[in-house]
Amino acid sequence: MSSGQQRTAPVDAGPEGDEQLPSMAEQVAEQLGGVRGLVESSIPVVVFVLVNVIAELRPAVVAAVGTGLAIAVVRLIQRRPIRHALNGLFGVGIGAWLAWRSGDAKDFYLPGILYGIVYGLGLFGSVAIRQPLVGWIWSMIVAGGRSEWRTDPVLIRTFNRLTVLWGVVYLAKVGVQAALYLADMDTALGIARLVLGYPPYALLLAITVWTVRRVTRAREATSAGAGAPAGAIADR
Repeated sequence: MSSGQQRTAPVDAGPEGDEQLPSMAEQVAEQLGGVRGLVESSIPVVVFVLVNVIAELRPAVVAAVGTGLAIAVVRLIQRRPIRHALNGLFGVGIGAWLAWRSGDAKDFYLPGILYGIVYGLGLFGSVAIRQPLVGWIWSMIVAGGRSEWRTDPVLIRTFNRLTVLWGVVYLAKVGVQAALYLADMDTALGIARLVLGYPPYALLLAITVWTVRRVTRAREATSAGAGAPAGAIADR
């Protein structure tokens, strides 16, 4: 990973002017949309759960969709990125349509359950065909589209293991939510959606960033040691 190694150097290392990889906290915050993104993505679900308990299904659907739209509009007015708001609004919109159509509040959460199944199986499938999704996502988000890791057996194994970890977590989350869905426990399902939403995702991102940076730096240190003059190594 010649060019990829340069990007994964520590923030305080390398020649002046080199492009450096953001810190782990910065990368995790970027993917989650920051604290504000986390809060805003959860508000429509909280509104749906509360209104559905206090009133009934249809007002809850209207309130959730209206809240999602309001968040997106506020972001537009403030000239802030709306990617996370639109992603959340899309999921809320599909769930709201299903719940409105069936008259059953639990169907509001059905898209999230189905997405989780698809994501989990897709992650495991990518490992089976030796194309770990976490590696490719890392390439697109962090490495500027470069995929030098495909020529590094150590990084390939690392991304395989990380992809399996992501798949296990996704399917575990889906299992809990599916059990509540089948038991018609819509309020508990809403709470589980919130609790099992971003916290595990944030933890997985942190583990992924930390692991890849650690492996990359270890490889760089090994390469640097192998390339140093014999006398210099002996003096260490």
